[in-house]
Amino acid sequence: MCGRFTITRRDGNSLAAELGVPADSFVDYRPRYNVAPTQNHFVVRMRYENREVIPATWGLIKSGSKDASMAAKTINARSETVDTRGAFRDAFQKRRCVVPADGFFEWTGPKTARHPIWFHREDSRLILFAGLYEAWQKEQGVWQTTFTILTTAANELLESYHDRMPVILADRDADDWMDPRAPDPHALKRLLVPARADLLTATPVSPDVNDVDNDSPDLLKPPGQMNLSLRSG
Repeated sequence: MCGRFTITRRDGNSLAAELGVPADSFVDYRPRYNVAPTQNHFVVRMRYENREVIPATWGLIKSGSKDASMAAKTINARSETVDTRGAFRDAFQKRRCVVPADGFFEWTGPKTARHPIWFHREDSRLILFAGLYEAWQKEQGVWQTTFTILTTAANELLESYHDRMPVILADRDADDWMDPRAPDPHALKRLLVPARADLLTATPVSPDVNDVDNDSPDLLKPPGQMNLSLRSG
């Protein structure tokens, strides 16, 4: 699965350049070291021929829902059933996106002493998770965009930590995935496969990642090298 991730680029301009979106797409951007379910983030979708960034909250809520009670249960969608499960079927057909990140966490050890592992690219390049998005009306006239991250079977690197991993798209495949005019969305399921084992590296990091209120660069230091400035404020 994917239950926490990072996006640590220092500034929005460099992030926009990497994603191929307009330079002003990230006016309010700040690095995140511990993005958690139901928190705000952003996704990239295709609008006509161009990529577009839109703010979104993690945890898919279907259009027409009366409340957000299901959000924490829909942070991930299994790629094998995404086209048939009611919570995701419509979004899979029409509203596919990518979720930019540069790493994600899994945990190891006993339940009483869980140790986070940060999976990221050794070259520090972005990771593009395959995602879906929906918009629902929180209250009269107020709409909110929400998203989910697709998962697939774990590759050789991840399988020691979890039996699932997020679907990571190559940049060349991202536009195909996001294309709302794709004549056969089901054909895109060919992209929903485990990443090659050498794409990512695994780095043990601070157990303070376990607290969703902590959001600091120090979280990515090896265990025992923390300082007191953990809180995002």
